[in-house]
Amino acid sequence: MRKPWLALLFLGVVMAFGEGCAPVPLPHYAAYPPKRVEQLLNDSENLRLGGDDWDRFWFLDQPSHMTPFRTHGGVGP
Repeated sequence: MRKPWLALLFLGVVMAFGEGCAPVPLPHYAAYPPKRVEQLLNDSENLRLGGDDWDRFWFLDQPSHMTPFRTHGGVGP
């Protein structure tokens, strides 16, 4: 009678410590296609915004002043 209880206790402890750490890779995104698309869009949007922040930090989003035409960066002709 003691061995099954000890085995269950041991199994519970192992599952508690190993929660989230599976020996096989688990899917990161949902299986339901509309939800998966939403998750992929969120991830790609976050990565895209990081690149935009990098460009703004280094002032790479400003107009080039190396052209022969005057550029003021505003709207209009």
